[in-house]
Amino acid sequence: MSAFIRNSPFLHLLCFSLLLRLAVGADPLYHFCSSSGTYTANTPYEMNLNKVKSSLSYKTPFSGFAMVSAGSIPDRVYGLAQCRGDATSQDCKTCVANASDEIKNLCPYNKGGIIWYDNCLLKYLDGDFFHQIDTENIFYLYNVKNITDPVLFNEKTKELLNQLSQQASATWKLFAAGETTFEGSTKIYGMAQCTRDLSNTDCKTCLENAISQLPSCCDGKQGGRVVGGSCTVRFEIYPFISY
Repeated sequence: MSAFIRNSPFLHLLCFSLLLRLAVGADPLYHFCSSSGTYTANTPYEMNLNKVKSSLSYKTPFSGFAMVSAGSIPDRVYGLAQCRGDATSQDCKTCVANASDEIKNLCPYNKGGIIWYDNCLLKYLDGDFFHQIDTENIFYLYNVKNITDPVLFNEKTKELLNQLSQQASATWKLFAAGETTFEGSTKIYGMAQCTRDLSNTDCKTCLENAISQLPSCCDGKQGGRVVGGSCTVRFEIYPFISY
């Protein structure tokens, strides 16, 4: 495992290898805790944070996305949750509830945190981050197995993800998934998604930046993803999306 860290509200940019899980969504993919400050128990900030988490857990499953805020400065809390575009309402509900509980354990008194699962992400902070591309919180996952023809595979993968980026950024859901044939019966499956607080233009910008990072982490790999606080791209040689 290797990490690259700069000063920011969150510790960020982690790159590590991972054999892809067989039990999808059982555990968090990763999390970051904010370094912007801490709070103490039974204070206005904690009460506002609990309100935000409760509201996100209730609102998100209806459409797969919610952003809320609670309280007044300096104790105001901003929160956002989003589920993967193909997640059912029940899977979304379960994922956001788990994320809310788990981030409390992982970042017990931090004023901000972000956590990712296969089916959802949840993020909160003591500053307004809505409608802004998150360039701070990014990590990579990749399959340690290599592909036999990396040049052609990389070309096909980039072509697919570019198409999905265009599709996702042109829809209200900011989500797209698809597949392409690599060689013979082998297929490449892909996904692109942005958080729905972004404009269509910012979504496209975020996804293009994520795709540009794939050679740094996932060159010639059988699967990989660039996961961020505002957008995610992913590719595999097996289906992982429910159409």
